[in-house]
Amino acid sequence: MADAIGLLRPHTVIGPSLRATGEWALRFDTFLHVRIGGLVRGACWLMLDGHEPVPLREGDTFMLGNPPPYVLASTPDARPLPAERVWAGAEDGFVRIGPESEDDLYLCVGHIAFDDRNAALLTDLLPPLVIVHAGDPHGGRLAQLIDHLATEVGVSAAGGPLVQNHLAQILLVHMLRAHAGRTDRPTGWLGALNEDGIGAALRAVHADLAHSWSLRELAEISHMSRSAFAQAFKSHVGIPPLEYLIQWRMSLARDALARDTLSISELARATGYLSESAFSTAFRRVVGSSPAQFRNRTRQPARSTAHGNPEGGPGPAGPLSPATRTPAR
Repeated sequence: MADAIGLLRPHTVIGPSLRATGEWALRFDTFLHVRIGGLVRGACWLMLDGHEPVPLREGDTFMLGNPPPYVLASTPDARPLPAERVWAGAEDGFVRIGPESEDDLYLCVGHIAFDDRNAALLTDLLPPLVIVHAGDPHGGRLAQLIDHLATEVGVSAAGGPLVQNHLAQILLVHMLRAHAGRTDRPTGWLGALNEDGIGAALRAVHADLAHSWSLRELAEISHMSRSAFAQAFKSHVGIPPLEYLIQWRMSLARDALARDTLSISELARATGYLSESAFSTAFRRVVGSSPAQFRNRTRQPARSTAHGNPEGGPGPAGPLSPATRTPAR
C-alpha cells in the first residue's frame, strides 16, 4: 500500500472546515480523485447521486473516490446551495453557516489529488463512497485523526500545512485498511493484501522489483501450486500474476521517466530486465511509446512541486528513486 500511495504522488488540500447551525445544504460538483472528511461534532446527511442518503454523526468519517456530485445537508429535504459559492467566503480556514454556537456542526474535509499518470492504480479500486462509523472497529482511530486534523486547521502554527498533509495521508491509509477489511472485499491489489498467500506474493514483488520473478517462485511464496496460485491471484487482483508484475513495473517506470531520476539503462535493471532493448519492448507494449519518447513528452522541470510537498520542498522518494531502489541481481 505504501508503494502504491508513494507512486501516486499525493497532493493534499485541507479545508476549509464547515461550522453550521440551523437548516443548510451544500451541493458539491464532481471532482478528482479522493475526498476525505469527518464529523468532529454534530450530525448531518451525505447524499451522493445514485445512492440512498447516509446519516453522519460525531466521529464518523467518509471517503469519496472519483464521486459524482453530492450534497451535505442538515436534513435530506433542505434545498442545497452551490458549495463553491459558499466556500469562496471562507475566513481563517472556516466556512460558517448560521449564527455561532457551541453546539454547531463541525465538519473537517480534505481533497487528495494524485499524479494523473498512475492515479487509476487506486481510484479504479475505490467505490464512490466509504463510510466508517465511530463505533466500527477502525472508527475510534479515524475519529482521533479527524479531530487532530481539525485542530491543525484551526491554529496557525509553524509547519501546519506539512502536518495537515501527513495527517490526511495517514487518514487515507486507515480508510483504505477499513475498506479492505470489510466482508464486501474490494477487488485488485487492495483486496489481495488481506489474503495471506496472495498478499505475501504481492509484498515479495514490491520488495524486490528487480528480481526475475517466475510463476513457480510466487506460488511457492504463497504456499500454493502454480495453477491454484494463478487462479486465486486473478480472482482477487483481476489479472494474472505475471501481467500484474509487468503493469506494476511499467507504472514505476512511467513515474521515474517523467521525473527523470534514472537513465533508461538504469531503469531497465531496476525493473528486472536484462537489457535496455527488452525493457523498451515491454514498455512500448504497455504504454504505447518508447521510454525515450515518453520521457521527452512528460519530463517535468526539476523544481516542479505540482504533485510534491505542499511546503515547496521535494516530494517523497518513490519506489525507484536512486536512494531506495533495489539493485538488480
